[in-house]
Amino acid sequence: MSQQAKPLIRRSDDIEYEDVAAADGMSKGVLIDEERGAPNFAIRRFELDPGASVPEHTNEVEHEQYVLSGEYVVGIGDEEHTVSEGDSLLIPAGVVHWYRNEGDDPGAFICAVPNGDDEIELVE
Repeated sequence: MSQQAKPLIRRSDDIEYEDVAAADGMSKGVLIDEERGAPNFAIRRFELDPGASVPEHTNEVEHEQYVLSGEYVVGIGDEEHTVSEGDSLLIPAGVVHWYRNEGDDPGAFICAVPNGDDEIELVE
């Protein structure tokens, strides 16, 4: 019998951001995840500095993303897409993707993933 999740409110001041090791100029804050009582999904907030880039990589799990601010380029498979505030993306598990912020303003997005191993594999 699974335990029922308890409600949780996390304030923006409580979120700690850390640099993403594989990326140049990207930081991540975990908003909600299994460690904080969410049984199925994690949501994270990413910030992409002006001039930042994230190399081509794949993830073990799907990503649902919502762009909060800024404008940046996302490569998914063989296509490049310029995204901005209000846009949504689905990046299926195992699909090569990358990010590049060519603008003068930071970009920010929310990313939801299923709980579990989100292993990142860089593409050579």
